[in-house]
Amino acid sequence: MGRYDIAIIGSGPAGLSAAITAKIRNKNIIVFGSADLSTKLSKAHEIQNYLGFPAVKGADLAAAFQKHIESMGISITEKKITSVYAMGDYYALQTSANEMIEADSVILASGVTNGKPYPGEEKFLGRGVSYCATCDAPLYRGKTVAVISSSPKEEAEADFLAEVAGTVYYFPLYKDEPVFRNNVTVVREKPLEIIGAMKTSALKTDGGEYPVDCVFILRESQFPGQLVPGLQVENNHIKVDLQMKTNLDGCYACGDIAGLPYQYIKAAGQGNTAALSAAAYLDEKKRNQK
Repeated sequence: MGRYDIAIIGSGPAGLSAAITAKIRNKNIIVFGSADLSTKLSKAHEIQNYLGFPAVKGADLAAAFQKHIESMGISITEKKITSVYAMGDYYALQTSANEMIEADSVILASGVTNGKPYPGEEKFLGRGVSYCATCDAPLYRGKTVAVISSSPKEEAEADFLAEVAGTVYYFPLYKDEPVFRNNVTVVREKPLEIIGAMKTSALKTDGGEYPVDCVFILRESQFPGQLVPGLQVENNHIKVDLQMKTNLDGCYACGDIAGLPYQYIKAAGQGNTAALSAAAYLDEKKRNQK
């Protein structure tokens, strides 16, 4: 697969704008997101302040975005990124399938993750809290685990866990009835806290406590500070300057994830800026290597 110049996480207005600009700057890119682009955008009733598209419906604007990226040969890679690691002069992106993808720079445009971490989540990360079932399932062979899932897309990971773990409790945060091939126990209770001493020992809910060896938290996207260790975050937003630079060299953020206001046109503008900054960073890096 080789190493990409820029990895872009997110396929909303910010991520797609970054992808278009990076492509124009002749950079080798990979874009992670949904082939349906932004669900939030496509469901928007009417957008009144997007320049050139007066009173446009979200679905129509999304269709225009799709046409634009297709005309430039930009495709969306439907792989969930669970972690991004700064490796010095490049970044390693881990997918939910336990693949590692390398890029010289990263643009974070995955939007805002609602809510906040569960009490104990950050404390026990790596010690009984995981965001990737495929990656960490072998560590809990024959043991008892819990899965907190934000959408039906995560049912496949719970099914996989059931092939390895002894007992799997599944806590869906959605209304649809989960469907599994394997023996998974569905629990319709609200997770409240992850408890333990040196490592996770139980998941506390509004209905009781479940002794478990690990809690797998499967969200659509991770909180910024959990996605990229060492990233400076404030009020669940990534801290950036006017060039969309984060505190990590070669890492940029744009759109809702970079803070208020949550506006499509603002996100697109920031995506453009982030890509220009990333391109300048890569060009400077090449000059210094000569």
